[in-house]
Amino acid sequence: MNRSASPASLIGRVVIPLLLIALVVGPVAVVFLATVIGPWVVGVVNSNLGILRFVLAIAGVLLFSIPAAFIIIYMELKVIAYMNLRVGPNRVLPAGAAHSVVAGLKVLTKEDFTPNGADRIVFTWSPVLVFLTAVMTFMVVPFGPGLVGAPLNIGLLYLFAVGGMSVVGLLLAGWSSFNKYSLLGGLRSAAQVVSYEIPLTLSVVGLILLAGTLSIDSIGRQQAGWVWDWFVFRQPLGALIFFIAGVAEANRTPFDLTEADSEIVAGFATEYSGMRFGFLFFAEYVNVFIMSALIVTMFFGAWNAPVDVNWLLRLVGVGPLSINLDPGQLGSSLMAAAAVVPLLATLILAAPVYLLRRHRPAWQALLAGFLLLNLLVLGVIGLAAYMDWDWVAGLVWFMLKSFVFVFVFVWMRATFPRVRIDQLMGFAWKWLLPAALLNLFVTAFAIVLIKSAGIN
Repeated sequence: MNRSASPASLIGRVVIPLLLIALVVGPVAVVFLATVIGPWVVGVVNSNLGILRFVLAIAGVLLFSIPAAFIIIYMELKVIAYMNLRVGPNRVLPAGAAHSVVAGLKVLTKEDFTPNGADRIVFTWSPVLVFLTAVMTFMVVPFGPGLVGAPLNIGLLYLFAVGGMSVVGLLLAGWSSFNKYSLLGGLRSAAQVVSYEIPLTLSVVGLILLAGTLSIDSIGRQQAGWVWDWFVFRQPLGALIFFIAGVAEANRTPFDLTEADSEIVAGFATEYSGMRFGFLFFAEYVNVFIMSALIVTMFFGAWNAPVDVNWLLRLVGVGPLSINLDPGQLGSSLMAAAAVVPLLATLILAAPVYLLRRHRPAWQALLAGFLLLNLLVLGVIGLAAYMDWDWVAGLVWFMLKSFVFVFVFVWMRATFPRVRIDQLMGFAWKWLLPAALLNLFVTAFAIVLIKSAGIN
């Protein structure tokens, strides 16, 4: 009696032909598209560059906001767990990497409930206003040289104007819920944002005096060079005030009085569920990244590396790699190489995997070699792009520094207790506001003194 084929052998029979097709047909198709259709696509893009840039900026901002929130949620779960000597999420994918995605999808699929007595229209649209306010501020945040959605000359003015609208959504959410805890949370959010918006704005006035511009992109460019060219060393008090006020603006610990679960259940979000609660939840984590990105942009060098990388490369005798390709010079020989090299490289990388563990099926070793080849190619392309394209290097440094401050936000939540509402308000008016005014007057006096002395 013949035994039925095992599931592993059936998978192998399907995977091996698909891998062979991908390794042979895929590279040839890519080269064909690059050499034949590429020039036509480049011409169309160049003739409609303004429209394409606007569409890509909007799409990029919307597509980046949700994954950024998921990453920060996962960071918060794992970092706080390790600080509490726990493991944290470890079920969905290795190390629970997709736990926040599954939790977010679960929230979005919950029943969307509207309580009796609530103002349905305002109750429905308030979370949308809060989320869109957070997303709109992304438009003026430069992720690298030239990587900004809207390079406005008055970017800082736009930032504070749009960012201040979030309090309107929170206040409307608390008022429309027909719940006393929600109303208290909305009133607290209004008082907190109005109070901390003043020192937050005044903390960057000294920086504006030094930079001579309201353009966030220009402020980032003025910090190029070495680490001591960053504005944090010329505005240390302003950077400290901006960070503290930014924590309060983002409603994060220890200033999360608007949703204090030990006092007012969940504040303005008490009556929300389903997708509307998801909007409020994601907006908080998007604000965390925005505040981290703004701190990096205005005080910690923006997308610039802490050292002059070009100077270091010249010092060791290494020049930038060139990956500029001319489609007109790519011919049949390149297509032939594209059809042969990936297949041979996959077999070479799969051989050690197969030989080290002989009981492993051949299709698993081939799949592992294919994945290793892709990782190796992506690593080489990424390194070459980092050395040749400024915007790639800028994006890497910007994201690295921004997530360092995201880690600080999470660290604070795991460390600091929540303050009282009277301490929250008193600290803004009695300490931060005088310190911001002092920083402004000292900066203005130093600029006048330096100009009168004729020092550049």
